[in-house]
Amino acid sequence: MKRALLFFSAFILSLSLFAQDKTAADVIKFNEMVYDFGKIKQNVPVNHDFVFTNVSGNPIVIESAVASCGCTTPVKPEGAVPKGKENKINAGFNAANPGPFNKTITIKVAGVDAPVQLRITGEVLTADAYTKYESEKTKAKS
Repeated sequence: MKRALLFFSAFILSLSLFAQDKTAADVIKFNEMVYDFGKIKQNVPVNHDFVFTNVSGNPIVIESAVASCGCTTPVKPEGAVPKGKENKINAGFNAANPGPFNKTITIKVAGVDAPVQLRITGEVLTADAYTKYESEKTKAKS
C-alpha cells in the first residue's frame, strides 16, 4: 500500500512539473527589454530594433507584436525563426505629443502561453525646446 501511495505521489509531482506553462522568455532571449530614446524632437518619428535570439530547440514564429497605443508601431519578422538564430522586432514611435512617454509592446510566440513585454521610453520636446536642448548639449561638450 505504501509503495502504491509513493508511486502515485511521484506520478502527480511529475505531472505538475511537466504542466508548467512556458513563457515567451523561455524560447526567445532579447538583448534588451527596455530602450530609452532620450530626448527626441516632436513630429520626428524614431525607430529601434529589439534584437532577439531563438533559444529554444525548435523554430519559432512570432504570432503578434501589439503596442499599447497607436503612436507605437511594432514590426515583427514574418515566417519562422530557426533555432539558435537572431532576428528583430522594430519599434517605431510617432513623437506627436510633447512630454515623457513609456510604451509597451507585447510579444506573443506561437505555442507559448505567456507573452513577453518590451518597453520604449523617452521624452518628446517641442521644436523650440529641442533646439535649446541641442544648443545646451553642444555648449556642455565645449
